[in-house]
Amino acid sequence: MKTSTLALLCGAAALALGALVVVSLVTGRQGSSPSTSVPKTAFDGSLMPPGARAPDFALRDQDGRLVRMSALRGRPVIVTFLYAKCTGSCPAQAQQIKGALDDLGHDLPAIAISVDPAHDNARLARHFLAVQGMSKRIRFLLGSKRQLEPVWKGFSIAPQRPGHEHQSWLTLVDSRGMQRVGYPGAEVTPERLAHDLRILERQ
Repeated sequence: MKTSTLALLCGAAALALGALVVVSLVTGRQGSSPSTSVPKTAFDGSLMPPGARAPDFALRDQDGRLVRMSALRGRPVIVTFLYAKCTGSCPAQAQQIKGALDDLGHDLPAIAISVDPAHDNARLARHFLAVQGMSKRIRFLLGSKRQLEPVWKGFSIAPQRPGHEHQSWLTLVDSRGMQRVGYPGAEVTPERLAHDLRILERQ
């Protein structure tokens, strides 16, 4: 009797242990699934303050065509700040945008706003874009200091000044015209840009 009872108890314990192992494996798999199966929806860039609308403007691009921010509603817009004779951060940003659009597989509106109106002109802007292979993919917006100052202020950008390099920054504006994501120039990559643009396109 004692031997039978002991055998039954051992069998029950073995079954209970097996059940615990199965439950542990299932729970472990369920716990790890969100990180591997759920698509990433958080932005890689820095979130802009809620309600930060992109400033409206009417500026001419490198080909003399008028560009209005309000006319770009309906799609995400890449906004960066360059000057035509820049040899450091500006070419790098143009290439980051190029890589992001290539990664996306289609173009989106991309504008570069001059931060050196005293020296930028249409000829130099066209040359800059041609060298970067972006003549048809970025619109380089030009204007006087008076025309550009409200735009710099609206995007919180410090322009080029004697002895001071301009603020290297890139902003993504959503389809409603709101500033949504920003990147310091040193933190921009094609992959991060493309990832955040995909999120904005889905919204």
